[in-house]
Amino acid sequence: MSLMSLQNLYRSTNENTTALWAENAGIGDIKQRNYNDPVRLALASGLQPPVSLDVSRLIVGLQQLTKDDPFADVLPTEGFHFTFLPLTLPFINENEPLPEKVAELTKIWTEFDAKRIVIRDLRLVALPSQLLLAGAPDSTAIAKRQSFCEQVLNSCWKDELRMRYTGSSLPAPFWHSTVLRYSADFLPASLRQYIFERQTVNFGDVSGELKLARVNYNWTMCYSL
Repeated sequence: MSLMSLQNLYRSTNENTTALWAENAGIGDIKQRNYNDPVRLALASGLQPPVSLDVSRLIVGLQQLTKDDPFADVLPTEGFHFTFLPLTLPFINENEPLPEKVAELTKIWTEFDAKRIVIRDLRLVALPSQLLLAGAPDSTAIAKRQSFCEQVLNSCWKDELRMRYTGSSLPAPFWHSTVLRYSADFLPASLRQYIFERQTVNFGDVSGELKLARVNYNWTMCYSL
């Protein structure tokens, strides 16, 4: 996907979400289970960049706005991350040994050079019950992710990767960090307004070294392989 196509996708996603919100003033049905496994870890690749002042203010603002809302799950600053390629669904406990075949995955990973990437022009992208901070990667990052994805699909981890992406394109087009998850169909009016007021804000760039790791859903637990 070209960078222009990606920006258009972010724009159309915001427009579609706004239209859904206009048709649904309330939060809809409450989700009866967690978005993500609260205990087990998954395998993923990504980066944990420094948290800029603008991003810190965004997260603190969301935390303050939702402090009395039991359905809101705001990303802690210590978990701030951008996933490069999620590889598996959660399948392993924190102290459980990894399967032997992880050696093939780490071999593929170590063959990549220059793992530092940049994601520019971060903007808010709203989903009906989530808020993303999404940006545009440099061209080398796009090519690198595609190559890594293809190599994993040709490895003994292909089934786990396909299960992780059931119902979506592989790799997923967005380059993002999920800064808010909400346990209902739609975000409440207060959060919608907060997002509308910041929809045109450019939150700058992030950069960092990619890592291959065992992680929980929000990367507050992250163990490099």
